[in-house]
Amino acid sequence: MARNTFKVDEQLEEPFNIRHLLRASTYIKKYAKNMIIALVLSGLGGAFSYLAPMIIQRALDDAVPAGNYKYLFILVGILIAVYGCSVVFNTIRSRLMLQASQNIIYDIRKDLFSHLQKLPFQYYDDRPHGKILIRVVNYVNSVSDMLSNGLISIVLETFNLLFIIIFMFVVDVQLALVVMCGVPVLAVFMLFMKNRQRKAWQAVSNKNSNLNAYLQENIVGARITQIFAREDENAKTFAKLSDDCRKTWMTAVRYSNLVWPGIDAISVCVRAAIFLFGLLLFGQGEKSLGTIVAVSSYASFFWMPIMNLGNVFNNFINNIAYLERIFETIDEPVTIHDKEGASDIGEVKGEVEFEHVSFSYDGDENVLKDVSFHVKPGQSIALVGPTGAGKSTIVNLLSRFYDVQQGKIKIDGKDISEVTLHSLRSHMGIMMQDSVIFSGTVEDNIRYGRLDASSKEVRDAGMAVCADAFIRRMPEGYRTEVREHGSSLSEGQKQLISFARTLLSDPSILILDEATSSIDVQTEKALQQGLNTMLKGRTSFIIAHRLSTIRNCDRILYIDNGGIAESGSHDELMAKRGYYYRLYTAQS
Repeated sequence: MARNTFKVDEQLEEPFNIRHLLRASTYIKKYAKNMIIALVLSGLGGAFSYLAPMIIQRALDDAVPAGNYKYLFILVGILIAVYGCSVVFNTIRSRLMLQASQNIIYDIRKDLFSHLQKLPFQYYDDRPHGKILIRVVNYVNSVSDMLSNGLISIVLETFNLLFIIIFMFVVDVQLALVVMCGVPVLAVFMLFMKNRQRKAWQAVSNKNSNLNAYLQENIVGARITQIFAREDENAKTFAKLSDDCRKTWMTAVRYSNLVWPGIDAISVCVRAAIFLFGLLLFGQGEKSLGTIVAVSSYASFFWMPIMNLGNVFNNFINNIAYLERIFETIDEPVTIHDKEGASDIGEVKGEVEFEHVSFSYDGDENVLKDVSFHVKPGQSIALVGPTGAGKSTIVNLLSRFYDVQQGKIKIDGKDISEVTLHSLRSHMGIMMQDSVIFSGTVEDNIRYGRLDASSKEVRDAGMAVCADAFIRRMPEGYRTEVREHGSSLSEGQKQLISFARTLLSDPSILILDEATSSIDVQTEKALQQGLNTMLKGRTSFIIAHRLSTIRNCDRILYIDNGGIAESGSHDELMAKRGYYYRLYTAQS
């Protein structure tokens, strides 16, 4: 399973492109004011700190040789004040940037989640959920600092570099030129490292995504793992994925760790050249000791912004792959959406019509082929047939979880592709075979589809579907907290809570897709009265393999080979002694 599943994301994306950063600027513009203030404060802090070598030069060349201690103490006081101002400005800057970073995290994550809510079922069918989760949580955290402190640092360190060069040339032109000789060497070194770093860190992104997806899948499927005694096999697969992460991480770190020693080595060589060249001239009386020390200090400062820019560069290289993944998700097309000019469906009576509908999930093989039928308001329709015949596809198309490729589906004479999704689905009560229970109270779960419902209405819905008895036996009744996925509840209990949730939403069209599959026969008999209450006055579509539950439906459609093989009431189909008859007698 895992050997083939986790090849997604293994292929590297396009090369680094500045358009990703330009696009990310939309998230930065909102906080530009604070970021500009932070930039100004950082610039002031840097400018103050760069005065220090010039003050030290005055002390060494003027105050100390002349024995002017008063002047020396004044210079020391100025030096302390300069460093103090630098610390204050940088502290305020850090707080402003921290706030901007968290705001950017919030905005990106909000946009990602909002977009994910609109994506069609097909998107989630094709991707492991762990890969989606890592983009919303881990990747956003990673890029936020790049989009705030990273961009500020680029501007700031560039200005710092210019300030240092200016101060350095003011002190001594010849020694400043010695420092500048190291720049071409550094440029060649950084260009050599660029692509290797990016590819290495993008590989880390891919391997981490694979590991996260496999981990999430196995946490959800822990029971199945133990049932089939797959622990050892899964442990080996996890170890392989984890080892891939370790190897790619170590490769990426090796490239990153080469940057700092490389810059440091160039810095040491340049400073050695300064002292060598300066001391030779110092012996000839052309350079003072203060000048040599000052330029050496500026040389040290000179490499600091370059090293910081290298660090920011590393950060960009490490995180640009995450930024690509985030925008890739945001750019995922919302294929099921409101058409331009879509109108509200209005009040729904429940007339449903399929007109020559054909549909394919993969674009090649049709699951439904030229399906047509008409349902009057209030009728109950049962869909039966072999697995994979297209029963669930019919109700999914009616709910517009997928769009038809050919034909039309109408409700009360209105093409559902011409109405808004919200107005369409607000009139539908859909209960699937897999009952989803959210973290929160039982009452919250029942009220999920209608938030304005009162506690009494919640309890009435529970009673109508025979859920009230077991809910009241829970520690805090309807206010009992249930864990994620309803793990503290049985499958039957989860389905009854889902029934109550669907009933409370008061839909005009009701869809029950294997909705009683996990409920025992005794409870189902008791539930039948509640089901009759739900079905009364509503158009309903019921998919059930347990045929005894759909005998009283107004019409039964036998679906096979992508079409309607038989249609009629229970008695009519039994009299035909065809597909339905054979299926029903096989269960008797």
